[in-house]
Amino acid sequence: MTASAQVKLKPGDTIGILGGGQLGRMLALAAARLGLRCQVFSPDPDSPAFDVVQYATCAEYADVEALELFAADVDVITYEFENVPAATAMVLSARRPVLPNYKVLEISQDRLAEKDFVNGLGIATAPYADVASAAGLRAAIGTIGLPAVVKTRRFGYDGKGQAMLREGIDVDAAWADLETKSAILEGFVPFEREISVIAARGADGQVECFDVTENEHRDHILKYSHAPARIPETLAEEARSIATRIATALDYIGVLAVEMFVVPGKTGPTLLVNEIAPRVHNSGHWTLDGASVSQFEQHIRAIAGWPLAKPVRHGAVTMTNLIGDEINDYTRWLTVPGATVHLYGKGAARPGRKMGHVTQVTPPKL
Repeated sequence: MTASAQVKLKPGDTIGILGGGQLGRMLALAAARLGLRCQVFSPDPDSPAFDVVQYATCAEYADVEALELFAADVDVITYEFENVPAATAMVLSARRPVLPNYKVLEISQDRLAEKDFVNGLGIATAPYADVASAAGLRAAIGTIGLPAVVKTRRFGYDGKGQAMLREGIDVDAAWADLETKSAILEGFVPFEREISVIAARGADGQVECFDVTENEHRDHILKYSHAPARIPETLAEEARSIATRIATALDYIGVLAVEMFVVPGKTGPTLLVNEIAPRVHNSGHWTLDGASVSQFEQHIRAIAGWPLAKPVRHGAVTMTNLIGDEINDYTRWLTVPGATVHLYGKGAARPGRKMGHVTQVTPPKL
């Protein structure tokens, strides 16, 4: 039996969270409702998650002494975002169970490794190629064609670290702008909609999926999520099956999101996996108010060794992200019947910064 399979927390035990953003904040709030304590580790002194926990560690992820003291104070460790250094998680795993396993980070932090992993399961993705130079990019374009998207292999999110390439593009300039020596070229997918599946997997192998979510982006940042997605139930079942297969193959414990494209075809729509996010996810925020259990509680249950819940959606749900200056309009949302406002307690409202979200639930007609 692995160390991760032996985790069985009881009320009063402490969960360590790597990362102090809004996801860490909402994880800590979910844990508190279940009688569990949390301690947050983050290098940012203005981390919004610090506001909702009694104990916090503000130190760099490479600070081994701080990591050891942090590990000594907690019973299990998790992370709120996938760019926590895998080396940090590995150091901590020698002292406390780290869930999901740090080896998941080694796959999800590298877009090439992630695509290879998904394809290795027989699950379709967009065509892709490894790129390490302008010449390599030119060769990959010759194979995959244009339009295409070039992305850094590591540390990209919300549209950062990527560029769309079209006919007539200056390849050398595009490569220089990326400022990397390690990238991936992906063929552009003419999708009809983007969806995601939020799945939870326990140490016993049980997997519970929330209803498939349909996502709309603005400037590469998620703006709206709708549940359920407007797709046939057969396709929704396939999407949940794909997420389950990925979670099982990773021997995953916790919540993960699998983002997919719905691609039209002569015989009906098909699915391509875009990305895996090994954590609670923005597109699952609707579950806070729109389901009988939230993605955050499911994650806490999973890493605590507790039974997962079977999610029941309360109706048709829309989640709206409040991005940048949109947070200044929060009082209007407070007057909207049926709207639930979540503000993250962040400081300056910079362009593109997620400051909060609103959920609206329309119960089914009786």
